[in-house]
Amino acid sequence: MLPALPVRATTDPPRATAADTVAVGVFEGEDVAHDTSGGELQALLDAGEARRTFGHLALAHADGKRWLVVGLGDRERFDAERARIAAATVAGRAGELGSRSLCWEVPHHVSETVAGALAEGTLLAGYRLDRFRSPPDEPPARIEEVLLSAHHDVGGAVARAEVVGEAVNAARALADTPANEMTPTRLGERALELAAEIDGLTAEVEGRERIVERGMGAFAAVARGTDEEPALITLRWEPADARGPVLGLVGKAVTFDTGGISIKPAAKMFEMKFDMAGGAAVVEAMGAIARLRLPVRVVAVAGATENMPSGHAMKPGDVVTTKAGFTVEIDNTDAEGRLVLVDCMAHARELGAERLVDLATLTGAIVVALGSTYAGLFAEDDDWAQELLAASAASGEELWRMPLHEDYADMIKGRVADVTNSAEKREAQASTAAAFLARASGGVPWAHLDIAGTGWDRGRAYAPKGASGFGVRLLVELAQSVARGRPSTDSATE
Repeated sequence: MLPALPVRATTDPPRATAADTVAVGVFEGEDVAHDTSGGELQALLDAGEARRTFGHLALAHADGKRWLVVGLGDRERFDAERARIAAATVAGRAGELGSRSLCWEVPHHVSETVAGALAEGTLLAGYRLDRFRSPPDEPPARIEEVLLSAHHDVGGAVARAEVVGEAVNAARALADTPANEMTPTRLGERALELAAEIDGLTAEVEGRERIVERGMGAFAAVARGTDEEPALITLRWEPADARGPVLGLVGKAVTFDTGGISIKPAAKMFEMKFDMAGGAAVVEAMGAIARLRLPVRVVAVAGATENMPSGHAMKPGDVVTTKAGFTVEIDNTDAEGRLVLVDCMAHARELGAERLVDLATLTGAIVVALGSTYAGLFAEDDDWAQELLAASAASGEELWRMPLHEDYADMIKGRVADVTNSAEKREAQASTAAAFLARASGGVPWAHLDIAGTGWDRGRAYAPKGASGFGVRLLVELAQSVARGRPSTDSATE
């Protein structure tokens, strides 16, 4: 991953900064708020070369700088997510022009959330994982600094955006890294690195022997097939000024998923390095929560393992016992993520979690239902679901609530065990998977986020290909909401 991009706020006007490129946004029905001395930007609009249509770009040169005029569309529709997309569009063009320092003139009369989103979108657009490529003969120019110029101080929003944006990019790098390097052990090392860097954040990594000793029979069964040591990764953030219930974050971190004995088709199996995207998001969100010093107690658990076929792998028809005490008939070894998650959920509850949310690239069915636009949200507790939806609106990471019904629980009843890990019928597969997870919630308000469609190749301007880091922004916003003791609000539209 490229080095972190410095971002800072300033109250200096853009022309007074050292930036070589300035981005100026214009809304429908409005003109350039502050033009260059010769009126070049307004002249571009008047001539039709620049437009107010969302995402349209035009270039001018004046005062020794490049000026990018970007259309922002309807002011009423311009929220934080549109700001991220506009910022990523500008960053791409500025990079093509060889810009080293980019300054955004923050549009007048927008919230600080929008100012932060402009910084965040620029940071996310700058993500690259280049360390596996041969160095080019001539290194490409890259933006080395981003400034946000506003009439008032937006430093707090920009500083938060810098922390969150870097955490998202770090999660993307974890998920994009090939599985021969991003092993369960390496993911555990990343958690330990974060704890060493951030005062007050603690981490513990336990291997196969302790997973078995803890009664995590489902997790241990998945890990049986691989020679790689599995890792039970636990991060804790317990500040003295913490408020609200203890938040439990649980992530599926299957660092490579062959499907096990129920092996997947060869086509696109290489994508299964992304099957740890939920765990990556949980680990890096914890780093951001701690860096921001949010006053909330959080325990995060990521279950990391490979799912491989071998002479000692779990087999279809096996029965295992979960940490929560119920037994599972293994009908499909490729339904392994839920086996890891139920034991990690029980572990989080044992460590004191009073609210639970899990993230997992769990089912292809959710991709069919929602594509890459929404992650599926499953929850039994309506209040907790609403809190997740509010955090979704505020963070720009979209959730769509999906149904849980007793019929889905009936569909996973086992023949020789309490439940099966894969319902016989192919219908409602995302919901039956969620019904399986619900058995491990133990009465604690819980939500399951199926991010199989949003975890990679999202197609957004700031995350077009590869890992998206989906969930980091959402979890940070959720932690802030829990600390406040009330749901988040979409401040971008206030």
